[in-house]
Amino acid sequence: MPRMLDVSDDVRAEIGDEEADRLLAGENAPGSYDCTSCRTPGDSEQERTSTVLFIGDETAVLAFAHATCLPSQVVQVTEEQLQGAVRSINPDGPPVESAPEQAVLGVTSGLVLINGELHPALVVEPTGPIVRPGSTDVGDDFLPLLIEQGFMPVTELNSVPPVLRGWSVLLAMGQLHAVLQPGTGGGSPVAWWQAHQALQVAESWRAAANKHQQVLLFAAPVGSIGRQPREDLLRDALDKAAANGKLVAAAMPLAGT
Repeated sequence: MPRMLDVSDDVRAEIGDEEADRLLAGENAPGSYDCTSCRTPGDSEQERTSTVLFIGDETAVLAFAHATCLPSQVVQVTEEQLQGAVRSINPDGPPVESAPEQAVLGVTSGLVLINGELHPALVVEPTGPIVRPGSTDVGDDFLPLLIEQGFMPVTELNSVPPVLRGWSVLLAMGQLHAVLQPGTGGGSPVAWWQAHQALQVAESWRAAANKHQQVLLFAAPVGSIGRQPREDLLRDALDKAAANGKLVAAAMPLAGT
């Protein structure tokens, strides 16, 4: 049965006319799916649905979103992000190339008090273990991978972490869009984490970011922080993770306003 799919010219150019036509005819497209933006169920037989193609260095994954949440588009991501932070939204839907279903990076914004001054912070925690790309080991390499990128282990939150060269936090129109990392071979920055739908941040957070012109990024493995409803509880969780040796951090310049 034909699906109510939107396939943009960019997506069609990447997957080819034959694959695009099969999707539109309903041969390879799922009926029901979980929206890659809002994570709620959708049905391509009943509502307009966007095809979103995530492309890494070696892998591409086709996902689906409510047309009201996202337009059909191609999203360039790093291979590590694709393997570790983007999952095929419907296991019955065909990824262009097979990619293991893995964790998604959860990002929380909050103000963190260090030496009597409030700093804007982002706390990143995956929804599951992150393994090294290409590894068959069962474990969690999230922190070692970040330390290799230049993040510093944190044992207590008593000082601002050093700036990580080449990384930045993209804020535009008062909304959080992405965390950028250096491109390969000195090329343009690429998204390490990218919001499927721009995240609104509090006015106090944005004011602190504009004041310091940088954002502190803290990262911890799954189960270390959790979704905390208040900033005091978030700080308690950060302190506990640091004391347990499960926290890394870096300061990143602010890109945008």
